Amino acid sequence: MIPQLVTYHQRRRDGRWLRLYVPVVPVALLLSPLLLVAGLAGLVACLVFRVSPVGALRGTAQLLWALPGSRFEIEQGRTAVLVSVR
Repeated sequence: MIPQLVTYHQRRRDGRWLRLYVPVVPVALLLSPLLLVAGLAGLVACLVFRVSPVGALRGTAQLLWALPGSRFEIEQGRTAVLVSVR
């Protein structure tokens, strides 16, 4: 299943939390022209570095399907960032 929602939490220096909820599908639709350019750049990179484009595409798809349920937490000093993918 493709991720549907990305939640971004950031604890500011003053202790308050900033929360952003980013729906994946509408953002992907808005950025689709850039995704096309990135896909072409990826294809060129695969040809330059002699990597199988099908294998690279399969690996990217497996990474995207593994994302739901992932949590990334970074904390440094008084600032903390939490990204969860649903």
